[in-house]
Amino acid sequence: MGASSDAKEEIGMSSKGEAYSNGVEMDTDDDEFLESTSIHELGEKFLKIFCKKAAVSFFNEYGLISHQINSYNDFIKNGIQRAFDSFGEIIVEPGFDPSKKGEGEWRYASVRFGKVTLDPPIFWGGEGNVKEFNMLPRHARLQNMTYSARMKVNIDVQVYTQKLVRSDKFKTGKDQFVDREILSEENRDIFFGRIPVMVKSDLCYMKGAENSDCDFDHGGYFLIKGAEKTFIAQEQTSMRRLWVLNNQGWTVAYKSEVKKHRLIVKLVGVPKVEDIKGGEQVLTVYFLSTEIPIWILFFALGVSSDREVIDLIDYDSEDASILNILFASIHDANENCGGFRRGKAALNSVEKCVKNTKFPPGEAIEECINMYLFPSLQSSKQKARLLGYMVKCLLQAYNGQRKSDNRDDFRNKRFDLAGELLERELKVHIAHARRRMQKALQRDLYGDRDIRQIEHYLDASIITNGLSRAFSTGAWSHPFKRMERISGVVATLGRTNPLQTMAEMRRTRQQVQYTGKVGDARYPHPSHWGRVCFLSTPDGENCGLVKNLAITGLVSTNILDPITSKLFDCGLEELGDDAPLGKKYKVFLNGEWVGVCTDSISFVQELRYKRRRKKLPHQVEIKRDEQHEEIRIYSDAGRILRPLLVVENLGKIKGDKGENYTFQSLLDKGIIDLIGTEEEEDCCTAWGIKYLFMEKGGKSSDKYTHCELDMSFLLGLSCGLVPFANHDHARRVLYQSQKHSSQAIGFSTTNPNIRVDTLSHQLHYPQRPLFRTMTSDCLGKPGYPLGHHGMLPKPEFYNGQNAIVAVNVHLGYNQEDSLVMNKASLERGMFRSEHIRSYKAEVDNKDSLEKKRKPEDFVNFGKIQSKIGRVDSLDDDGFPFIGANLQSGDIVIGRCAESGSDHSIKLKHTERGMVQKVLLSSNDEGKNFAVVSLRQVRSPCLGDKFSSMHGQKGVLGFLESQENFPFTIQGIVPDVVINPHAFPSRQTPGQLLEAALGKGIACGGSMRYATPFSTVSVDAITEQLHRAGFSRWGNERVYNGRTGEMVRSLIFMGPTFYQRLTHMSEDKVKFRNTGPVHPLTRQPVADRKRFGGIKFGEMERDCLIAHGASGNLHERLFTLSDSSQMHICQKCKNVANVIQRTVQGGRKLRGPYCRVCESVDDIVKVNVPYGAKLLCQELFSMGISLKFETRLC
Repeated sequence: MGASSDAKEEIGMSSKGEAYSNGVEMDTDDDEFLESTSIHELGEKFLKIFCKKAAVSFFNEYGLISHQINSYNDFIKNGIQRAFDSFGEIIVEPGFDPSKKGEGEWRYASVRFGKVTLDPPIFWGGEGNVKEFNMLPRHARLQNMTYSARMKVNIDVQVYTQKLVRSDKFKTGKDQFVDREILSEENRDIFFGRIPVMVKSDLCYMKGAENSDCDFDHGGYFLIKGAEKTFIAQEQTSMRRLWVLNNQGWTVAYKSEVKKHRLIVKLVGVPKVEDIKGGEQVLTVYFLSTEIPIWILFFALGVSSDREVIDLIDYDSEDASILNILFASIHDANENCGGFRRGKAALNSVEKCVKNTKFPPGEAIEECINMYLFPSLQSSKQKARLLGYMVKCLLQAYNGQRKSDNRDDFRNKRFDLAGELLERELKVHIAHARRRMQKALQRDLYGDRDIRQIEHYLDASIITNGLSRAFSTGAWSHPFKRMERISGVVATLGRTNPLQTMAEMRRTRQQVQYTGKVGDARYPHPSHWGRVCFLSTPDGENCGLVKNLAITGLVSTNILDPITSKLFDCGLEELGDDAPLGKKYKVFLNGEWVGVCTDSISFVQELRYKRRRKKLPHQVEIKRDEQHEEIRIYSDAGRILRPLLVVENLGKIKGDKGENYTFQSLLDKGIIDLIGTEEEEDCCTAWGIKYLFMEKGGKSSDKYTHCELDMSFLLGLSCGLVPFANHDHARRVLYQSQKHSSQAIGFSTTNPNIRVDTLSHQLHYPQRPLFRTMTSDCLGKPGYPLGHHGMLPKPEFYNGQNAIVAVNVHLGYNQEDSLVMNKASLERGMFRSEHIRSYKAEVDNKDSLEKKRKPEDFVNFGKIQSKIGRVDSLDDDGFPFIGANLQSGDIVIGRCAESGSDHSIKLKHTERGMVQKVLLSSNDEGKNFAVVSLRQVRSPCLGDKFSSMHGQKGVLGFLESQENFPFTIQGIVPDVVINPHAFPSRQTPGQLLEAALGKGIACGGSMRYATPFSTVSVDAITEQLHRAGFSRWGNERVYNGRTGEMVRSLIFMGPTFYQRLTHMSEDKVKFRNTGPVHPLTRQPVADRKRFGGIKFGEMERDCLIAHGASGNLHERLFTLSDSSQMHICQKCKNVANVIQRTVQGGRKLRGPYCRVCESVDDIVKVNVPYGAKLLCQELFSMGISLKFETRLC
């Protein structure tokens, strides 16, 4: 997990105010003089309680989706402005068409974007209403609108002419220069589109509102045309480090978001040089789209001799292969440019290479090198030094002294969230609007035309519609390929239950360039520890590519305060031009070389001390790399951090006398650190408080620098709620966390009356499980009634009921994962749920109707006698009354046109229900729409799917009366009977432990926790059962309900938490006699909703052949599918068509006629499938004729 046992002193993890190794006396705070207590005095129990309180304070401070909201808030504060500022000044040149020049000079225009302001979301009340109303999320949901804010941009427009002006050459160095003569200037704020607003962000009205719409709603999503959309965090490779790779040859890359700043040093093979043995490889640099020999670039940067280059590379080894590479590189430079050592020859050679590219930069070569080559470094010598260091890294990697970077390591990755993704998409649309503006403005710059106001040229709808389209379709702009789009960035939020909603907002995705076997990308990596959950990932093609954040994973945001000055206070030295580095450590801040430091240990120690004293932001990550002699400091967005206890500072807790702590105060006191992926390599982390008190082989706990809050925090949200997850097979936990937990019917929202979801389920009597886990406790709220000091666990993340489950066989009805349920329990309301489906229809409103030409095309809501369905339940306005009982085939919303044509919406096959609510509204696109919700109460029936918390899914196979069930001596009858064969091969003893623990809790036991990795022992559970008067192993003596006899074997029985899943047989049942057929093939259509048929495929055909049921097979594939007839000429074996022909005597006769034989003799009628007839005709159209052999049946 980290450094060696004595690494702590070396790395400087201590944070006490002592004199440090370099003799600098640290400034101490007042609380430093409080007597620090040792952890042994505090005791293990106290520290465990403290860990729980710290975890509770963490979730109170950050919640579960802070990464989404923080990233969006950063976007509206800084990201939008950054996106506009990146465009700079736009110069619109005239079209230079001489026929349109008119009087005077050519006119030019310059447009510059300024400050961006955002208004809170508002909407307009219609024509008769001047007032604008505050738009709340519920309005957007009900009216199918986009919850968005108006964006205003300050735009400065200058129109000018250009003149050549003579100047004094002695003062300016030029004879003449181009001067602007400004004709007009305009500067004002204009409306420039709408930006979607994230619910509960700083722009949203719901932030800080006392009564939110829904108690379970934490925000973090957008409302686009009434649909809830959320971002999936995108894993991207980090641009902020030097990358040493060995994919196609050895390379070291300096990456950057800006393409012109990128630089790659590559080891390339060349034809063998005669003088040097083994000199097949040389170093070249790829920069500004061209290839430059490295020696020439060094000399272009002002290096004066080969010796100096070797000193800059600073590679000590006398290895012959390395020397050969360097000699060959010099030889290569000599061949490319003979006298590159003299004067500016090297610079001219670089200029020649750069100017020969397809799109050469406009600046001079000195400016190019200054602006684009390592832009953060000022002088050429510093640039040469960094280039030398890159070469050194490459040679070390080539020689096996340095590992190449792993793309799958989380230290090399960053997460793109709402801020980065929206900024990227916004730039694409601003560029589009800019191009349109340039074309339109260019036309009006001719002399005979007037320049209108800037709103005429800037189309605000490009940004509004562009962002709306990207959210609706999910096709987002590609991070580095222009004009390309990627999918899987935006997802529609699932609302089956609150756990699914929350888990979807914590999902991450890795975009892979190629499908198929991705190799290492799918495997768990050690750097995932505590950052992403190693269990919850989908099975199938996205396995290992879609991940979920661990429960305490935090994503860092951009730190805007410059921290370089604080680094100089701690002993950072500037990067000199000439001074040799020697043994000094190189200091990198976000991948840019900022300086060097002599005493790296004290430097890192002091930085960490400052971070724990609020003098540095808490999210700064500090890594000391001893092997490469580097110190890397990161303050950028997208790194995953996690909270760990600092072992040395645990003694400070005593001063707080055990009150409730805020998480921020724990960070400020240095009791908790937010640790990033790289810094964790320097830590030695204990897996839990108990490990601090364990002494192995005489070694004390002092070797640990940090400690986990709880081991179950390594898991994700849905895994951390599974009891005894560490006792189950990993695949079963994966099923539960990824599939069943998001399909379980629960209580999705507390505001169903102001929502209209297309489909929603609600469990009538949801319950909390008997057991608890650390995760569910820490997410809960403190406070039980009647002064009980406990945590009230978060109930909405558990969606199910506690059923008494017996493990037994029952008349063979529960084999192969079937369940037998107690009919009486279901009649009492167990697993009863409500199923609500909404039907939507829209019509144009009056404003948009006026634009249409034909009045008979107007469609409106209303009731007419319909031919397509029954209208008995409709009122005159076309809507059913509340409480109407609608069956399949009824009209649910009546719509008709003036001409009398019917546009009503009919209930599809197998749909029925009672009308719960009718909603009539209009949106901002000129449409009136209606929604009718139908309610069905569903009690479990045969074929409905259930699952325990351990991936043990099963369908209901039989409903047994209570009197026929086995019963215990206390009269307890099980609700569910599960087959004992479900356990051995599935390896889920966790369910048995849950039942045994639940039984003990139900009898008043005190052990309630089933937290993964820190569960109570089996002995403790059996002891608790024994004390309650039951058999130790949970087995009970039962009596047969049918005969009343005692059953010989003992039956295991106990309360288990079961979930009802959304897959119900009523939604899947499919039956049909005759029905609609496809117009082309005349075979039955496929879809269940369209009353289609059931596919009888190849495998089913094979079964009937094996049974020898040829008559059935013929009927199934022919008679009941697409039987038809055609005529065949027996003489020439071609198809004879039915045509109308003239016979002797002028009569016209219609009938089959063979055109090949020109006769009607020997024509027979045959039965063929219509599909075969169609194939014959299609082949005939391509010039292929089929011959048919006929035989009498």
